[in-house]
Amino acid sequence: MSSPALAPRRSLSDLLAGVTAAAVVLPKAMAYASVAGLPVAIGLYTAFVPMVLYALLGSSRVLSVSSTSTLAILTATQLGLVVPDGDPGRLITVTATLTLLVGAMLMLAAVLRLGFVANFISLPVLVGFKSGIGLVIILDQLPKLFGVHIQKENFFLDLYHLGLALPQTSWLTLGVALVTLVVLVFMEWRFPHSPAPLLGVGIGIALVWGFGLNEAGVAIVGSIPTGLPGLTMPDLTLVLQLLPGAAGIALMSFSETIAAGRAFVGKEEPEINPNRELVATGLANLGGAFCGSMPAGGGPPRQRWCAPSGASASGPLRSPPPWRWPP
Repeated sequence: MSSPALAPRRSLSDLLAGVTAAAVVLPKAMAYASVAGLPVAIGLYTAFVPMVLYALLGSSRVLSVSSTSTLAILTATQLGLVVPDGDPGRLITVTATLTLLVGAMLMLAAVLRLGFVANFISLPVLVGFKSGIGLVIILDQLPKLFGVHIQKENFFLDLYHLGLALPQTSWLTLGVALVTLVVLVFMEWRFPHSPAPLLGVGIGIALVWGFGLNEAGVAIVGSIPTGLPGLTMPDLTLVLQLLPGAAGIALMSFSETIAAGRAFVGKEEPEINPNRELVATGLANLGGAFCGSMPAGGGPPRQRWCAPSGASASGPLRSPPPWRWPP
């Protein structure tokens, strides 16, 4: 039991850890939405709604449930097939339908008790798939790093177009990106217990705001809708068209959730329950679909950034639910 004198210090550490985690989670969430070709606000909704719903039933105390790079790319593929013209209103409706189908498939798998499939997931195949996705993500973000615009087609043509566009590099944009990267790498190397992501994001914001770099050509996110997400209604006429893609996304969501949950489970924590994870991630996607979220799944815990700040992982949502879940 901690002494009363330590309470303010722990509260300060938890507050700092929460702000640090937000400084990491929110930009990543917006980036994933951008990768999927969606408004950045969709990423923020996905970072909030599915996580809250997962906390009610999930068997992992540290898992972070939101979008991932893999799910963002798979979502982008489906949206590109169904909404080739990129109509914003249509994109949101199709995303809601896709997320609803992913949640429904995960719940159906839970009813059929297919959690045992997790024991047959091939790690080399999963790693190889995610490595390929990583290359696609890097290439997708490089034009933003250099401040150029290219015509998106396929991986190799995009790489070719990027090479042609390099002479038009925005040096201010590249400079801000490199400064942020250097701060992150240096702080984590020299001061491992510092909130490096918070400092990196803060310095980037300060540079743009202090020197008016947005007026000099540095692209910014712009205004984001405030308040809670509104009700989004899926379009059930798209079910047959989206069903195959939703099945693939549901499988990848479950695979990533189980892989991350097993990788980061603590020695004193209960093992991940695959069937319970199916229900939890299914509920997270079902609820998220009506709140404007894109498909979500489990990823590495945010304690990776919180721990250096001295935060504790205890809390009402970090304890297992009071009910038992069948194995």
